[in-house]
Amino acid sequence: VAKSLRAMSTTGLDALVVSGGVSANRRLRERLDAAAARVGVRVYYPRLEFCTDNAAMIAVAGEARLSAGERDGVGIRARAQWPLDTLQPPGAQRAAV
Repeated sequence: VAKSLRAMSTTGLDALVVSGGVSANRRLRERLDAAAARVGVRVYYPRLEFCTDNAAMIAVAGEARLSAGERDGVGIRARAQWPLDTLQPPGAQRAAV
C-alpha cells in the first residue's frame, strides 16, 4: 500500500488500477481504498471473476512451446521478492554507485 501511494505521489497521478491475482485480496483492497481516500487517489479493480493469476496461461504457453520442440535452459533463478528499483531494461548498464 505504501509503495503504491508513494509511486502515485512521485508521479503526480491520481488514479491507480490494481489487477491480476493480487487484486482479489479483500484485505489489500480495504487497506488500499482507505489509504487512497485519505490522499485523494482513485483506485480501480476488475470484477473478482477477472482477478486471476496468469499461471495457467503461462503453463499453456509453456506446453505449446514444449510440444513444438522448443527448449530453454534451466538457468533461471527464482526470486520471491524483486524490488522494482533494481529492474532495468534488457541491455541497460547499471549506474555506478
